Amino acid sequence: MHMQDHPIARTDSPSASSPPPARATWPHRVLQRQFLRYLLVGAWNTAFGYGLFAWLTALLQPRMHYGYMLASALSNLISITVAYLGYKFFVFKTQGNYLVEWLRCLLVYGMGTIPGLLLLPFFVVGIERLTPLRHGAPYAAGALALAITVVYSFFGHKHFSFRSRSVEPNGTTERTQA
Repeated sequence: MHMQDHPIARTDSPSASSPPPARATWPHRVLQRQFLRYLLVGAWNTAFGYGLFAWLTALLQPRMHYGYMLASALSNLISITVAYLGYKFFVFKTQGNYLVEWLRCLLVYGMGTIPGLLLLPFFVVGIERLTPLRHGAPYAAGALALAITVVYSFFGHKHFSFRSRSVEPNGTTERTQA
């Protein structure tokens, strides 16, 4: 074997001076696994939350005008709490801080839910006018409004809801991800 053919001796490859891929990409792999767990909890919670929204809409819509709005508000509050538990124990794996993290979680989802909630009546009217989904319009609009918060909420939860404080060796306090 010639020296230039030996994989360690090669200097013409761009990765010859870079660290091994395992060390160079470990933060990315951790983030990818965390995001995958987030998506799993999110998929479960989306099905749960949307199912709850649909059930409450079916229950409330015949009894009151804009029953889908109350259904949306109630189902959001309940599903945010369910999501919080999944994120806390399965995705971000934080300890303690239950009330603070739950309130932060409500705030993150609330900030993402407000535009969807405000747009919901417009989505319903638009779907009623543009599609044959007369009675199904609140359900389709609810699904559309639900899609607004997915990526936003991941970063909101990662950097706000489940952040924690750590004390550095020099005595300073730094916010870190648990």
